[in-house]
Amino acid sequence: MTIDLRSDTVTRPTKEMKDAMFSAKVGDDVFNEDPTVIALEEKTAALFGKEAGIFCPSGTMTNQIAIKVHTQPGDEVICESTCHIYNYEGGGIAFNSGAQAKLQVGDRGRMSAKQVEENINASFDWLTRTSLVSIENTCNRSGGSYYSLSGMKEIAETCKKYSLKYHLDGARIFNALVESKYSAQDAGKLFDSVSVCLSKGLGAPVGSVLLGSKEFIVKARRVRKVFGGGMRQAGYLAAAGIYALDNHVKRLTEDHARAKELGEVLKSLPFIESILPVDTNIIIFTLSDKMKSEDLVARLKSKDIISTGFGKQTIRFVTHLDFTDEMLEKTIIELKSLK
Repeated sequence: MTIDLRSDTVTRPTKEMKDAMFSAKVGDDVFNEDPTVIALEEKTAALFGKEAGIFCPSGTMTNQIAIKVHTQPGDEVICESTCHIYNYEGGGIAFNSGAQAKLQVGDRGRMSAKQVEENINASFDWLTRTSLVSIENTCNRSGGSYYSLSGMKEIAETCKKYSLKYHLDGARIFNALVESKYSAQDAGKLFDSVSVCLSKGLGAPVGSVLLGSKEFIVKARRVRKVFGGGMRQAGYLAAAGIYALDNHVKRLTEDHARAKELGEVLKSLPFIESILPVDTNIIIFTLSDKMKSEDLVARLKSKDIISTGFGKQTIRFVTHLDFTDEMLEKTIIELKSLK
């Protein structure tokens, strides 16, 4: 039994999900003729109260399309310093859109409306034009922390006041929703665009959906084609996304419970210096000088537990659909055996 705690992207489709995939009706999505892709786009858009959606291969693509549509070359995007669009999308803000990021140091990945307002540039010719604010929910590098509805609303009001576009990188938005108790529509109505990932906590093999107005999605379809993201009989993948939305959202609370149990065990270990609060399914902890991160990764791997470093002396565990109670028990036993 191999236990993989590197990410919630490592899951395999369940038998029921594969059955849904193999029975999907398909067409050519570049011609907008795949019925299952259309069904997924409409379903996800309705869930978040948006007019339309577009299915893409990855969350990086949906985020980068949104930035491209919302900005012009030379513009500036306000985002938090640990966010995915800045750290893990290959410099795409600059490469794809010719824009730059203005980074804020938030509270465990979460910016405030005050920070946003204080960093909007005046309209002088020599200053970069601030055009977009992007937030990530949940916040990956900050241990799965999530925004309150009031926090997102306050930023939305600031964006409206200054005529800025507002994007949600919702790579793990459903983790936030099941933990916070606000609804998808409560969140969705605040944003000009929303990226929803299906291949992380929801367990689909591929794909994210970008949501927005009909006008926005028309522009997004053109950018997706330019980025090489047009897919043909993509309904086989979209069917997995539909199944995931219907069956894998509520169960995210199980991942959170297992993560919190792991977090409590880690706190008690002598080689752990600190651990971020465990809010959802991500556990980030820092090792003391008693144990090097590469040593811990190697020793766990020898016990068939796969993990990864997440910075100097820092490790990240992520619980997910394929991490069971039996695996949790074994992981706890092996962690407690380390000296």
